[in-house]
Amino acid sequence: MQSHCIVGEVDVQVIALSAATADRVDLVGGKAAGLGELIRRGERVPDGFCVTTTAHRLGVIPRAEIVAAYQRLGAGPVAVRSSATAEDLPEASFAGQQDTVLDVTGTAELIAAIGKCWDSLHTARATAYRDARDLDHRAVRMAVIVQRMVDPAVAGVLFTANPLTGRRDEMVADAAPGLGTTVVDGAATVDHYVLDGMPRADPGCLTSAQLAELRAAGERLQGHFGCPQDVEWAFDRDGVLWLLQSRPITSLFPRPPETGKPLPRIYLEFGHVQGMRQPVTPMGMSTLRAQIAAMLATLGVRVEIVDIGGRLYGDLTDLTRRRSSRKRLVKLMAVDFGPRAQAVMRHVLADPRFAPTGGGAARPPGAGSLGTAGRAVVGILRALARPDAARSRMFQAIDELRVGSVAPAELRTAADRLRFLQAPDAAGGADAIVWPIVTGMLAAALPAALLKGVASPDEIHAVLAGMPHNVTIEMDLALWRLAQNAGEHRQLLLDTPPAELAARHLGGTLPDVGMAGFLTAYGHRGVAEVDLGVPRWAEDPAPVFAALANYLRVTDPEQGPDRRFRRAAATAEAALDELVRRARRRRPVRGTLAGFLLRRARSLAGLREAGKFAGLYPLRERRRQLLLIGAELHGAGLLERPDDIMFLTLDEAHAAVHRGVDHRATVATRRAVHRRESRRRVVPVALLSDGTDVETVLPAAPAADGVLAGVGASAGRVTGPARVVHDPATAHIEPGEVLVAATTDPGWTPLFLTASALVTETGAIMAHGPTVAREYGIPAVICVPAATRTISTGQLVTVDGGAGTVTVH
Repeated sequence: MQSHCIVGEVDVQVIALSAATADRVDLVGGKAAGLGELIRRGERVPDGFCVTTTAHRLGVIPRAEIVAAYQRLGAGPVAVRSSATAEDLPEASFAGQQDTVLDVTGTAELIAAIGKCWDSLHTARATAYRDARDLDHRAVRMAVIVQRMVDPAVAGVLFTANPLTGRRDEMVADAAPGLGTTVVDGAATVDHYVLDGMPRADPGCLTSAQLAELRAAGERLQGHFGCPQDVEWAFDRDGVLWLLQSRPITSLFPRPPETGKPLPRIYLEFGHVQGMRQPVTPMGMSTLRAQIAAMLATLGVRVEIVDIGGRLYGDLTDLTRRRSSRKRLVKLMAVDFGPRAQAVMRHVLADPRFAPTGGGAARPPGAGSLGTAGRAVVGILRALARPDAARSRMFQAIDELRVGSVAPAELRTAADRLRFLQAPDAAGGADAIVWPIVTGMLAAALPAALLKGVASPDEIHAVLAGMPHNVTIEMDLALWRLAQNAGEHRQLLLDTPPAELAARHLGGTLPDVGMAGFLTAYGHRGVAEVDLGVPRWAEDPAPVFAALANYLRVTDPEQGPDRRFRRAAATAEAALDELVRRARRRRPVRGTLAGFLLRRARSLAGLREAGKFAGLYPLRERRRQLLLIGAELHGAGLLERPDDIMFLTLDEAHAAVHRGVDHRATVATRRAVHRRESRRRVVPVALLSDGTDVETVLPAAPAADGVLAGVGASAGRVTGPARVVHDPATAHIEPGEVLVAATTDPGWTPLFLTASALVTETGAIMAHGPTVAREYGIPAVICVPAATRTISTGQLVTVDGGAGTVTVH
């Protein structure tokens, strides 16, 4: 932690609370610094003093100084409160993690209470809290605040933004008679208020005047500190308001950027489509924003991609207010965004604030969109007529992209490399890749309508299992073959930590286990692979070695992924034949057409992963060139390390290369924000411009005790112990365990080969994870809210992919 102590203060052990300032946080701790700021702003704060971190560092309570300060306070009842150097900060509130002792009277009680606060720095709960936030235990010190005790008639907590919904223009307060500890400890029923200016039929323990005074205080504090505040307060027996604490609300998801537009806007999270919940690096964000906007533009859709909390959100406001597009929005989200996004969009479309505005007719198509439509018709018809030829053209185009994405050998300097990165991408071969994928998706989606009343969705899903030509499945099977051929190296691969195996492989000291060949074919992949700021497997193969160890634990040949995939494919082909016969008997024309489309789906729908696979080749080369630029800037002293360049934008990199701009401070700040956001477990599916997490205002669906409701994405029913995984790079999954994750992308799929079922918090039926789960014939339930927090590793769960439920036993 960076020191802010003023020179000469290292021996100061007791200071007045009014002297605590933000630049002395290492001396007085976060809580005392916040209270000192309130005093200087003229707010009413109980008088007091602070026993500094110097005393804690020395390990001896300065009794004489404390007694003198206590006497100056009047030697009456006081509150003794912890104020650690990592407490009440924007990234860590430490709410309730360290001790407060109230109504302390007399010197002996005071000295004991200070000792208790010191000891609370190292309780199990405080230690665990620091561990969860990667805070260095050795760097944290404890100061202690001693304040005159307020005798409250009523006390509580005020949040200047709604902490449940995220709404920034809505304050909420909880209050109870007596001490505020009954509120913050959850020890009593409290009165809950939404401070929206509307009168309440039952005012509870606060009067309208007191509510107005609280709101005014909240507005002042938020204005002063520049962010939403968590405020502890008390009204004494004379009705006087005292402020006891003000700290940032650390749990709020960042608010969308201001647009200056009067009507609210709606933002949909795009990252989970690619299995990404962690924040994107700034360099990755700048690349992805342009790529996604361009991709949508080719389909005639104009969406602004916005960075909110390091995540990719699309501004869909204009689409919701345009009559021609709002009719299709919910249905279009089924394929990639899934049921949670569809539920949010239904709610938004019913909101009068998003009612259609003028200009309801669709925009006339331009020449570009007409050209796209023409190419689409030709590409889809060609793929339907000759799917084998379409596949052949596609893989040829992908190979050409792989070769063509390599930078010219004559690039020598950072300036040369920047010019290469800033040159427009060549679009050659895109049609050969895009339209077979679109054809396969359409062929898989259309039969549901044709077979309505003849076949259930589960029956159609069964036909689409075990599909060939899926590059992610082929990757997983290649790793399985590597495991099967481990031979004499089996124990080495099982017993050595993956990070050590990776280091030995990269250093050339690992025996030949076939990893080099695997990485030649698939080393451009990785977890969160669409973010070019993230290392590829070729750079860090530890996740691959971890997956390999999981494969080696599969001892039953029948559970091997090769046999599971063959069984799934054979079952699907048999199901297809039976379904087509039945459909033709009942509806000859529709049955024939549905059968044709389903057979084309089995030939083409597996290609869905190939588009992303192809796009990773240019990303790999861009990353390689950026790291070379970063190495040059590091050598020039403009970056601390080469990969710091991933926390800049291309324009900022240009400024460093051509003007010598030093970005080290910028990178340090962005890395800290990225680390903080990486710890966030909940990312809203959709946000309004006022910060509202739309899902939090939807009516809750009823559920039976112990049953978590989601959406079935792969049929089947399995009972087994849960394994909650946040990072696939270090995951250890025993055969038969149920994989529970926030989301998955292709980098997770090797874990599916060991798992007996899949449960995720987000997703869509046709997304990467559920698609691969169906290939392997394992049940999958997606869109289970808070699954990774509700389910614990080792708990016995039943996953029912048909019913879309997870039962916790």
